[in-house]
Amino acid sequence: MRILQLSDTHLERTDAPNKNGVNAHDSLRLLLADLRHQQDIDAIVVTGDLANDGAVEAYSALHELLGELARTLGDVPVFYTTGNHDEREAFAKVLGSGHPEPEAVLDGPERAAVSTVGGWRIVTLDSLVPGEVYGRLSAQQLDWLREVLSTPAELGTVLAFHHPPIALDNPLQQIFGLREPADLGAVIRGTDVKVVLTGHFHLQLFGLLESVPVWVTPGVVNRIDLTTAPGTERAVRGASASLVVLGESASPLFHTLHARDPRAHETVYELDAERVRSIVAQQA
Repeated sequence: MRILQLSDTHLERTDAPNKNGVNAHDSLRLLLADLRHQQDIDAIVVTGDLANDGAVEAYSALHELLGELARTLGDVPVFYTTGNHDEREAFAKVLGSGHPEPEAVLDGPERAAVSTVGGWRIVTLDSLVPGEVYGRLSAQQLDWLREVLSTPAELGTVLAFHHPPIALDNPLQQIFGLREPADLGAVIRGTDVKVVLTGHFHLQLFGLLESVPVWVTPGVVNRIDLTTAPGTERAVRGASASLVVLGESASPLFHTLHARDPRAHETVYELDAERVRSIVAQQA
């Protein structure tokens, strides 16, 4: 199983620069132009923050651009999850459940669904908390997931959502990640979940939740540069994605893919320590 994972496209309502001077559509197009050379891809998974302000126009543009890549790679299915910048009704209007042909969906407004690709079960969850930057999986979703996982898939399960259940010793990551990750850990413990795919942090990160590998893919609109002084944050230009390989002897394997951007590494924004402390205090 070979999955292309993208996250945090942050497309705007129009094909124009955002408040930081970055055209999110251009960042995505640069990346997709390079991803077209990938081979034997089975699925594309996009883990949230698809639209920067939840606009229908942004979801439509993303659906069209990724549809072109999917056709180039052999008509592979594309799966989407919500992120904290997304809006559920607009998401559903364009992308439905987030699956092209779901086998099961969660009842209610939250966007969660199940599909099978080549014997692998792909489950997407909805960690969006409207108006908040952190994430949470509702009790209803966790109960639904527990029922889904009660029957093992042929080869195993891939779980995808936006907010990571792991974090570095970084104040913004610790505040912005998934709340109550132990609740999810209790659900996936001892099941056939082989990997958890997330985004949100705009950088690559690997860890474990109940011995299950968790992968955080870097962002498309920009990436976070952790070479800054402790307690500060810098975002730089550079669209990235991940190749996730499952089912081989050394799997799961994770490899980051970077767009060839002539302006890569230019600073997009920088937050000093006082601003970071203010953000953390507001979210605590």
